[in-house]
Amino acid sequence: MRSVLTVFILHRSVRIVALGNEKDRLLEDGQHQSSLLWTYLGRSAGVHDRRDNVSLSSAPHTTFPAFTEYQAYVFGDVRVVVHDCPSWDLFDNDWYSSRNVVGQADIIVIKYSVNDKPAFQEVKENYTPMIKRLLNQCTVPIIIAAVGARQNDEGPPCTCPLCTSDKGGCVPTCEGLQLSKELGATYLELHTLNDFYAGKYFGGVLEYFIVQCLNQKSSEKNKKKKSRKPNGPNPPRLEQPAKLPTVKAEDSSYSCDFLRLLGRSQCADVTFCSEGLGGELARAHKVVLCSTSPVFLLLLGVEAGAAGEGSCSPSAVKAALNLFSVSDSSTGFPTDPTTRGRHPGDPPTRVFVKDPLLCLCLSETLQFVYSGASRWNELEKSIRKRLKSVQEIEELLSKVRFLLGYEKGSTEQAPLRHSTCNSTPIGHLFNSPVLTDVIFKVQGVLMPAHRAVLAARCEVMAAMFNGNYAEANSCVVPIHSVSKDTFLSFLEYLYTDTCCPASVSQATALLVCAEMYQVPRLQHICEVCIITHLQCMPSRELASTNLSVVNLLRKAKFHNAVQLSAWLLHFIASNYLIFSQKPDFLDLAEDERDFVEKHRWPSSRYVQQLAEFRQHVPVRRLRCTVM
Repeated sequence: MRSVLTVFILHRSVRIVALGNEKDRLLEDGQHQSSLLWTYLGRSAGVHDRRDNVSLSSAPHTTFPAFTEYQAYVFGDVRVVVHDCPSWDLFDNDWYSSRNVVGQADIIVIKYSVNDKPAFQEVKENYTPMIKRLLNQCTVPIIIAAVGARQNDEGPPCTCPLCTSDKGGCVPTCEGLQLSKELGATYLELHTLNDFYAGKYFGGVLEYFIVQCLNQKSSEKNKKKKSRKPNGPNPPRLEQPAKLPTVKAEDSSYSCDFLRLLGRSQCADVTFCSEGLGGELARAHKVVLCSTSPVFLLLLGVEAGAAGEGSCSPSAVKAALNLFSVSDSSTGFPTDPTTRGRHPGDPPTRVFVKDPLLCLCLSETLQFVYSGASRWNELEKSIRKRLKSVQEIEELLSKVRFLLGYEKGSTEQAPLRHSTCNSTPIGHLFNSPVLTDVIFKVQGVLMPAHRAVLAARCEVMAAMFNGNYAEANSCVVPIHSVSKDTFLSFLEYLYTDTCCPASVSQATALLVCAEMYQVPRLQHICEVCIITHLQCMPSRELASTNLSVVNLLRKAKFHNAVQLSAWLLHFIASNYLIFSQKPDFLDLAEDERDFVEKHRWPSSRYVQQLAEFRQHVPVRRLRCTVM
């Protein structure tokens, strides 16, 4: 009978090994800070008193000198034994005994102060390798607790060499997360050791692992003795949260947009003609030609300094004149390209192609230019289909290289254009006054732009500049209901095919603008940005932030962000305990509330089972005992 009772007690007890020192060394003299486990065992609602087993002593247990031992009872009759070692020196002095204590642990808690970098280094350099060796094949849960409020929490951590080399600096969140990944641990940040952080936040996670440990021990016990019935109900098992839906953005259509613009010739301001026959060969756009080719910068009268170029050499001028000639818009006679100016409202500039080979393959050359001048292999392939002579092919390819500013024998562009952060040729003219034919006025700020680029990338603007709207003939177009920063980001996407909102609010504003102008890919990119920002928020930030996810859901549905609205509903359900406490949770529609309740985590069934389990467990008050 005594052996049976011993086995039962063994299966209703949990060993916790705590390593590291969480006390803040920056506290002023006279200030006292309790340890994490002591605070939890003394304040947690799940810890109860056994008045027949109270013993207070500040001396460590004699069996394991490196550890201070705490004992308490949770869930009524589950004994929790805590072995706490605050220093690696103590641990190393009795290495073999200390290692055996860690090997017998059911749960391991690693703790450090966020304002004590040496304590974190001790954990990282000493405890972590030892735990990896001892628990290589085991599945013992590990909790990493970062305790305290960082002294430099007002802004991002300094990355200068002086600060990063300061061992007394704060421990950033990223280093704690990296350590938790190495150990497969659960990472927690506890600002203070009060009832919420130590009792509910840390205590809730610890009690979850205690329940899991009891389930595992009960399962192992049932395998050994199948005939024996349990004396009480088993703790409920917490299921994993459902996976959030995947949100994808459309593939880029940047090159295809400009190729379609070449085909329909909207906003065209250049007409290519054959010098011999005089017939029209193709229509094009100055902004595309000049952004790709320094030769067209010269031919179309764009000032070199305005485009960021140096002055053209006489040999370059002569070579350009051998390929093309430009007619005056008023007289129709050829003019010197170096003296030609730009005048608003001029008819399309006529460019005569002198070279017969270039005239024959002008269509292929323009397609190459409009696709971003990056598909050289496709250009070669199309020219070889048109021309049969190898000598003619090489001669024409050489002229195209010169036309596009390539070095001789190379398909890599020479550094003729000014340096910029924009990687696309058109991106070099973003927010630039060069060749501007329309100006947007947003909140009193003037933003130069190019009709051809806008028409190629945005169907709404293509209709606006091609129809009977006032904007079609106006040089200054006012923009309402959009902030200047948001509209500038919108224009940047049209020119460069990229955007990177810095916050959820910026991404939301850009999403609304994208939906207004019917640019679905930008809208999807903004959805992905919003989701990325929300996923990066830790639970404590979600609980304290002023950002309303419910209002964000309203906006996503109103502006047809289908993927984002579906994801946000799953996100609210997966973080039910956080969002259900916020006032705006009541603003959810009836069908949305039903969805959240159906997919909530933890589920209502688990909460009910946990309540029933607690009712069947005897509840007694317990004071922590120190042995």
